[in-house]
This record gives sequence, structure tokens and C-alpha cells, in this order.
Amino acid sequence: MHKKNIFIFLGLALSLSIAAFLSPFASKDPDGLDRVAQDLKFEEKATENPPTKQLPFSQVFEEYSIKAVPNEKVSTALAGITGTLVVFGLAWGIGKLAIRKSEPK
Repeated sequence: MHKKNIFIFLGLALSLSIAAFLSPFASKDPDGLDRVAQDLKFEEKATENPPTKQLPFSQVFEEYSIKAVPNEKVSTALAGITGTLVVFGLAWGIGKLAIRKSEPK
């Protein structure tokens, strides 16, 4: 295996470890956008049924968890792992499409 592949997969393993083991301990305080909405007192203007709730993945995920898993910490860890794998897959795929193949000599 090439050294760059080892580096990439070690990075993925580290990212998955962080997603699995640290994300369940994230702060329960509102995230940045929610906090600004509270501070500026416009959170009540949010729509009851936003367009994002109509997307297919909203049937599986809610906030930072997976709906079907009752244990909150496990649900958050699985959502973190899923998000990490999706972002890695997208970045890997875009990288593969963006790199030109050199012609054999």
C-alpha cells in the first residue's frame, strides 16, 4: 500500500474515532445559529415546517442523531460516523474525478 493511502486511511480512522467516541459528549447548548437567533430574539420567526424536513434524509436523521436508535449517545455516535463516512466518500470521489490519469509510457 502506498504511504499516501496509509496516511489517508489513518486520518479516516482518527476521524471515525472522534465521531464515535467524542461526539456523544458534545455540548447540549444551542449551536451558533440557534444561539444568534435566541440572542437577537428572532427564533420564534422560524417556520413550523421548514423545507429541509421534506428531504429524504430527514426521515432518518433529526438534529445530530438517528431517529431509530433510542439511546441518545449511541444515536449521536452513529450519526457522527455516518456523516464522517459521507463526507469522506464525497471528498474521495471528487478527488478521483478531479485527478487526471497519466498515460502509460
